[in-house]
Amino acid sequence: MLKNLYVHIADNKKAWLFFLIAMSLSLCVAGSVVRYGFLGPIAVLALAAAGAFLYATFNNPRVAFVVYFGYCFVLGFVVKTFLNIPVGLAMDAILLLTWASILVNLNRFNWKALKNEHVLLSAIWFGISVLQVLNPYGGSFTGWFNELRFTALSWLLIAPIVFLLFNQKADLNRFFIFIFFFSCFATLYGVKQFYIGLTNGEQQWLDAGNSVTHILGGTLRVFSIYSDAGQFGASQAIMAVMALVLAMGPFSLIKRLAFGAIALVMLYGMAISGTRGALFALVSGIAFALFLSKNFKVLIIGSAFALSGLGILKYTTIGNDSFQVMRLRSALDPKDASFNVRMMNQKKLAYLLRDEPFGAGLGMSGMNGTTYNADKPIANIQPDSYWVKVWVMYGVVGLFIWFGINCYIIGKCSGIVWQLQDPKLKTKMIALTSGTVGCFICSYGNEVMNAIPSSVIMFMSWSFVFIAPWLDTPKKEIEADGYTL
Repeated sequence: MLKNLYVHIADNKKAWLFFLIAMSLSLCVAGSVVRYGFLGPIAVLALAAAGAFLYATFNNPRVAFVVYFGYCFVLGFVVKTFLNIPVGLAMDAILLLTWASILVNLNRFNWKALKNEHVLLSAIWFGISVLQVLNPYGGSFTGWFNELRFTALSWLLIAPIVFLLFNQKADLNRFFIFIFFFSCFATLYGVKQFYIGLTNGEQQWLDAGNSVTHILGGTLRVFSIYSDAGQFGASQAIMAVMALVLAMGPFSLIKRLAFGAIALVMLYGMAISGTRGALFALVSGIAFALFLSKNFKVLIIGSAFALSGLGILKYTTIGNDSFQVMRLRSALDPKDASFNVRMMNQKKLAYLLRDEPFGAGLGMSGMNGTTYNADKPIANIQPDSYWVKVWVMYGVVGLFIWFGINCYIIGKCSGIVWQLQDPKLKTKMIALTSGTVGCFICSYGNEVMNAIPSSVIMFMSWSFVFIAPWLDTPKKEIEADGYTL
C-alpha cells in the first residue's frame, strides 16, 4: 500500500506540492488571524505573493522587468498616494532583481548581442558619470548617487534588456501595446482629475507647493499618474507621434483607425496637461518621421500644414478663450515671462560655470540640488531644461559628449531604418525613432528624457531599432510566439 502511495506521489508531484503549499498557507492565515487579527492574513498573503513573484522572476527575468515597466508608469500616482513612504526605491529594487535573475540564468542568453554602439555608449556615459564623484566643486555624495540612478545607471541597465530578453517581433508588438495601453489609461485618469477631482494624496501634493506650477488662472494642469504635468504632457505628445506614424503605415484599415484614435486620445491628454514644451515634441517628432519616410511630397505638404498651425498660434488670437490653446501659444512668444526667467537663469549659470569646464557635479542641479546642496548658489538656480541641467552637472565638455552620444544614436537609428526591407517593420522603427527625437528635443524645455516613463521608453526604443536588422532577416529571426500588428 505504501509502495502504491509513493508511486502516486511521484506521478503527481505538482498536485501534491500545490496541496502542501495551500495547506500551509491556510494554517498560517488561520493562526495569524487568531494572533494578529485582520492584518495577519494580509501579511501572510503578501509574503506568499512576494515568494511567488521571486520564484517567477528567477525562473524568467522577463516577469520582473514587465512589473518594473508597469510600475514606472504608475509611480507618480503611488508616490502621491503614499506621501511619506519612499516607494521609488521599489522601482530600483525590481530592476536590480531583473538583473540578478539574468545573471543567475547566465547561460540562457546571447551575450554577444550586447556588442553594439547603444550598449557601449551607455557604458561610456555611466563611466563619465561615476567619475563626477571626484568633481572638486564639493557636492553632496548622496546627491551624486541619487542623480546617478536616473542620469546614467538606468540607461546602463535598460539598454541591454531588449537585446537579451525582448528580441522577437512579438516582443516589439507587445511593447507598442503596453505603452499605448498605459498612455491611454493615463489620459482617461487625467480626464477624471480635470472634470471630477483629485484624490486626497494628490491634493496634499498640490498644497505642498506644487500648486504654483500646476494651477494657473484657476485651471488645473493635469498630471495624471505621472510625476508632474510636464512629464505627462510630453509623454502623451511622444505617444501621439508614434501612433500617428503607425496610423499612416501599411496596416489594415481597422488597425490604422485604431492607431488614429489612440493618437487623438494622446493629443487630448497633451492638451489638458497645459505643457507648452510638448508642442515641440509633437512638431519635431512628426517632422523627423516624414524625413525618415523619404516621402518628400508628404514632407512638403506636412511641413506646410505644420507651419500653418504654428503661424496660427503665433500670429493670431484664435482659440484664446481656451486655456490649453493659450498655453501652447505662449510657447511661441519670446516675450513670455517664463521664457525670460529661463534666459536670465541661464545667464546666471553661465557666470557661475565660467571656470568649471567639467561642471559642478551630479546632484548639483534640479531637485537633488535644492535637497542635498542647498548651500551652493548654483544648486538653487532652476535649470528648467534637461539640456541645461546636463551643462550644469557635466560642464561644457560633458554637454558636448552627451549631445554627441544622443545625436550619434539617433543618426545610427536613422541609417538602420533606411536599410530595412519589411514595410511594416520599417514603419514601426520610424515611429520609435521619431518618438525618441521628439523626446530629445522636448527635453530642452523640460526634464523629460531623464524622468520615467519617458526615459525607459526612449532607451528601449533605441534598442528595438538596433535589433531591427535581425527581425528584418527571416533566417536570423528567433521564432516568435505572439502575433503581429
